[in-house]
Amino acid sequence: ASDAELAEKIRKQFSDASGQFVGFDRYKESITSRFGSIEKFEQDQRDEIAQDKLRAFISASVNVSDEEVQNEFKRGNTTFNVSYVVVSPEKVAAKIQPSDQELRAFYDSHKTDYRYLEPQKKIKYLFINTEKSASKLQISDADLKTEYDNLKPDAKQAGVKVQQILLKVARKDLDSQVEQKAKDLIAKLRGPNGVATEQAFADAARGNSEDPTTAKNNGYISQLVKKNPNKPDALYERAVDMQVGEVSDIPIKYAGNWYILRRGDAVPKTFDEAKAELLVSLRNRRSYGVAFKLATEAQKRLQEVKDVQKVAQEFAPKANMTAAEMVKETGYIKPGDDVPDIGANQQFEAAIAPLNNPGDIGGSTGVKNGFAIPVLEDKKDPRIPEFDEVKTKIADSLKNDRAKQQLEQQAKDLVASVNSPDTLKAAGEKAGFESDVAENYKLGGQLGKAGASSTVDELLYAMKAGEMQKTPIKVGDNYVIFGVTKRTDADMAEFAKQRDSLKNSMLSDRQNQVFEDYIAGVQERMKQSGKIKIYNDVLDTLEEDEPAAMPGGLNFPPQ
Repeated sequence: ASDAELAEKIRKQFSDASGQFVGFDRYKESITSRFGSIEKFEQDQRDEIAQDKLRAFISASVNVSDEEVQNEFKRGNTTFNVSYVVVSPEKVAAKIQPSDQELRAFYDSHKTDYRYLEPQKKIKYLFINTEKSASKLQISDADLKTEYDNLKPDAKQAGVKVQQILLKVARKDLDSQVEQKAKDLIAKLRGPNGVATEQAFADAARGNSEDPTTAKNNGYISQLVKKNPNKPDALYERAVDMQVGEVSDIPIKYAGNWYILRRGDAVPKTFDEAKAELLVSLRNRRSYGVAFKLATEAQKRLQEVKDVQKVAQEFAPKANMTAAEMVKETGYIKPGDDVPDIGANQQFEAAIAPLNNPGDIGGSTGVKNGFAIPVLEDKKDPRIPEFDEVKTKIADSLKNDRAKQQLEQQAKDLVASVNSPDTLKAAGEKAGFESDVAENYKLGGQLGKAGASSTVDELLYAMKAGEMQKTPIKVGDNYVIFGVTKRTDADMAEFAKQRDSLKNSMLSDRQNQVFEDYIAGVQERMKQSGKIKIYNDVLDTLEEDEPAAMPGGLNFPPQ
């Protein structure tokens, strides 16, 4: 992309209502606040220009016929009332009740499938509940006031008031007209310093905004706005960086529509308003400290006496718990298991990993709702488990296997028993399957619990009211039986009004698809020729770091 092409693109993006460039200072201010760097932004614009040129060249010969447009309109605007039944393996499996003899036979032929590849450990642990151990904790108003005074200034704000004007884009071909209207409004609203009075913006919102709720409220959105670092591109957060009274210098494109924003006053959060939130935060931090200290002391005492029950009795009054509440046991567990009251907890797994001999004591570790101090009771080395250990898993496997074998035949039997769509739902319910009637269904949507299926859509479109599909259709793991109780064909008078915009939309979609296919083909050829190399061994090591779990299962705001 040439410098001239870049300059033209930027002038169009950053022009006022008269079409003139807003000036370098305003351009720089807007870019640095939204994108951080002018150099990066302009390089991105150059890349977009080059991509647009390539796209135009590749898709120049793409066309859409009038017949294709009409067919697409019919498909997208014909509605159906569809009676359907979902024959799922789960429902079939629920009806199967294998005998103990069948389960044992299945176990004998599949026992190696249930082999434990890692040792299993049975753990007794001392549990300290964070909430109970700190239930007598007293936090005074003076403590909360000190907490409030130490907050950063922005933490003492409830948020910023924001006014908006929303201009909707009804069709793609109207986008430039709506954008120009937004620019005209901005030119009228922004004074020499880029600001507008609250009243002037309110008047403009009532007369122009297409959001009736905010328009009636002088343009003000209902919530106060604060910066959210997890959503840097959110619509309203950008107003927080503006000056009080400032109006966005260019229209903001968001979710297909155009917005104009005005930053209002910051609303302070008084001590009384912040008090409840501060109390939760401070109590959580101090509760954690109390429970952590108690767990550390209990772990030290357990190392001395080697008796979980005795330590529980000693520490129960301090923890505001009974000894019975403090002493807990697991079954035989291995890494990755969902342990009752603990869940799949990597911290707990790390704490019991070094325990190899009965009586070994682990360190205090954070678990859900508190701390656990584990003691190894028993250990089983990798092995094939006995039948009774895995009886429930065997039953589930056997039932699921049989359900898969019976699934299609049960669907066919159900279809054969039904004569019309009107009786399908009742027949499905009687057989114990998910059944319903989806009203005003359109192709491409979700057919209720049956899900989405292009195969089902193609068959539906060819059906008339009163017809049933006599062959069950596989959708994912299920079979779907369906019929049409009502069909309403598309209104072709409406098609005449939308034909041009529909054609433009279809043409754009097809051009995009052709271009994407071209890019994918080029990438594949470059991979094969060695011009692009994927280092899978490097990618495998780039696992996203998980945030450290809060000890004790708590999650409270940092100081």
